[in-house]
Amino acid sequence: MIIHKVYNVDYFIIFMKVLFICNQNLNRSKTAEHLFKKEFETKSAGLYNEKPVNKKELLWADIIFVMEDVQINELAKRFPDIYLKKQIISLDIEDVYLYNQPQLIRELKTKVNAILTTHKIAA
Repeated sequence: MIIHKVYNVDYFIIFMKVLFICNQNLNRSKTAEHLFKKEFETKSAGLYNEKPVNKKELLWADIIFVMEDVQINELAKRFPDIYLKKQIISLDIEDVYLYNQPQLIRELKTKVNAILTTHKIAA
C-alpha cells in the first residue's frame, strides 16, 4: 500500500499485488516484474533457482502469473493448500527469451492486458 499526501490530505492508493513466476527468475518473470511495476505492486520468483518461490510470496499476491502451464502443476504439487485459494494464470510464454528482449516485452504486454481485460481486473 502506498500513502500519498496531497494538499495536507492523506489518501491511499492500493495496487493489485502481482507475482510473476518462471523457471529461474532470470528473464521472463524478471522482465514482467519490472515492466508492470508502475501499474501494479510486483514481485517475481523462480521455481528451480537457488531461492525458489515460497509460501509467503504466494500468500502476498492477489494474482499469480506463471509463464507455462507446467508451472501451475508444479505450484499445485508444492503448495496444494495455497494453489486452491489463489488465482493462477498461465501466460503461455516459452523459455526462449532474454531479459528485457523486445519480443518478450510485446508478448507480456499483449497477454497480460488481454487477461486483465477478459477477467475485468482493473490495472
